[in-house]
Amino acid sequence: MKRRNFITLLGGAVAWPLAARAQQPALPVVGFLNSASAGPFKQFVDAFRRGLNESGFVEGQNVMIDYRWAEGQYGRLPELAADMVRRNVAVIVATGGAAAGLAAKAATATTPIVFVVSDPVRLGLVASLSHPGGNATGVGLFTFTVEPKKLELLHQLVPQAVVIGILANPRNPGVESVSTGLQTAARTLGLQTYVVNAAAEGELAAAFATFVEQRVGALVVAGDPFFNARRAELVALAARHAIPAIYEWREFAAAGGLMSYGTVISDAYRQVGVYAGLILKGEKPANLPVMQPTKFEFVINLKTAKALHLEIPDRLLALADEVIE
Repeated sequence: MKRRNFITLLGGAVAWPLAARAQQPALPVVGFLNSASAGPFKQFVDAFRRGLNESGFVEGQNVMIDYRWAEGQYGRLPELAADMVRRNVAVIVATGGAAAGLAAKAATATTPIVFVVSDPVRLGLVASLSHPGGNATGVGLFTFTVEPKKLELLHQLVPQAVVIGILANPRNPGVESVSTGLQTAARTLGLQTYVVNAAAEGELAAAFATFVEQRVGALVVAGDPFFNARRAELVALAARHAIPAIYEWREFAAAGGLMSYGTVISDAYRQVGVYAGLILKGEKPANLPVMQPTKFEFVINLKTAKALHLEIPDRLLALADEVIE
C-alpha cells in the first residue's frame, strides 16, 4: 500500500467515529424551576432525581437537567420559565409552590409541565385532578387543609395561649385561603389570631418583634417555599423569643423547631420525577392524574419543648410519628 493511500485510509478511520458522535441526538433537557434557593432544597432535588431514575432516566447519561432558582424572588419566575421555553426543554418541572407553577403555565401552552402546588384546580393549572387536560399535571399538596390541623395540635400543646400568631407570605398565591382557614379554625377553638406578613429576608426578624409586641402565645408558620428555605433562621428566631411554633415539614423540627405537621414533601418530589420520566417516554400530561399525598407526618422535638418549659401531653406523644430527643 502506498504511503499516501495509507494516510488517507487512516484519516478516514479517525474521522468516522467523530462524525458518528456528531450525529448522535442531543440528550433531552428537563427544566427544573424552583422559587427558592438550591441549598435548603438539596434533599428534595435528590428525591426528584430518584423519581427520574425509577422511570429509567439518569442525569448526565440519558437526560440533562437545567436548574433555575428564583432565590425567593417570585418576580423572577416568569422570565426563568420563559427562558426554558425558548431553550426548548422537553418538560418543565415547576416546584417550590404555586408561583412557579403559574409562571410555567403562563409561559407555555404546549411544553409539558409537572408541578408541586397546593390546589392545582383552584389555580387553574388543570381542569380536574383525575383528568388534568392541557399540558400540566403533577402533585397537589392541598396545604390549606393542613393548616387548621397544625393550629389544633399547637392548641393542645399550649392551651393557655389565647392569641395565636400566623406568619404568612403575601406573595404566595394561596396565602388568602391559608389565612382564612386558620382564622376560621381559631374561632372554632375560641382563639384570636394575629397575622404578620413577611416576604423578604429582612422582614422575618421584624415579624417576630411584632409577635412579641402583640404578646402572641404561640405561632403557626404557614407553608411557603420562602419560609422553607429559611427554616434555620425561623427556628432560631422562635427560640430567641421563646415562642412555641409549629411548622409544615419535618425538616423544621429536625432543625430545632418545636413541632411540624404536613406532607412528606420528599415523596412529592420523587413523584414529579417519575412523571417527568414518563413524559420523556411519550406520556401526555393530560392523561396523568394529579397525585395527592397519602402520608402526613407529625414530629415533636422534645429538646426544644424542654427549653420552652413545655410538657408534652401523652396524647400528643401518642399521635407523633417521630419524637426527636
